Amino acid sequence: MTSPRIGFVIGGVQKCGTSALASYLREHPKLALPLHKEAHVFDSADFDERWSPDDIDQRYAGKLPQIGADTLCGDATPIYIFHPTLIQRIARYNPAMRWIILLRDPAQRALSHYHMERARGVERWPFWLALLLERRRLRGHQSDFSKRSPLRHFSYLTRGDYAQQLDALYQHFAPEQVLVLRTVDLEREPDITLKRVYAFLGVPVPDALPEPRQVFAGDYRRWARHSLPSRLLGRLFSAQLRSLRERHGIALDQESPPG
Repeated sequence: MTSPRIGFVIGGVQKCGTSALASYLREHPKLALPLHKEAHVFDSADFDERWSPDDIDQRYAGKLPQIGADTLCGDATPIYIFHPTLIQRIARYNPAMRWIILLRDPAQRALSHYHMERARGVERWPFWLALLLERRRLRGHQSDFSKRSPLRHFSYLTRGDYAQQLDALYQHFAPEQVLVLRTVDLEREPDITLKRVYAFLGVPVPDALPEPRQVFAGDYRRWARHSLPSRLLGRLFSAQLRSLRERHGIALDQESPPG
């Protein structure tokens, strides 16, 4: 019996630098990622719970580049950590899966998520009203993985509950299978962060490390921490940040905002 084709996932969190990390890892000669970064295999609307690992590998076959026998394949789909069902599917597919998780200040993540949806023409409400409407919009869509699902597009606050998502992840995967990184560290110290990733994946450090690049785009200087909107937004996430520190020993509230 052959091993599952996918050995690691950059499984989240959305708008936390997953694109940058995927682009870095794609340059490593012993690593391969889908050509278009996000394969969206485990969250596809037509996913069949009866699929075997071989069936799932077939779904990946057309999404990966040509690779050698000793290449470690991964996927970079940040919604994977967001829902327990997706975590369970991945655990059934490959119990030895290695997870790389990037976490960013949840207030800044929510802002970035909102501006992305506005740019796509999906979000029509002002930011604060969108936050107030979130629970109502997501009602009845808790397991809706369709492309237009409110769960994908309007989960600004919900995706910031990192402690709950890590709790679900650790129910199926041992801590040594999970590498949690801070987005701010990838931005400020990419070489050190990448060496941690290479060691975690068991691949050698390349002779030349990738050139540093922008981790996330967007100018939110008007939302700087001293502003009233930013302080109010920070209060919305204060309980989630406290849970993350207490349950997982991760502190994010010392980050500086982008821009």
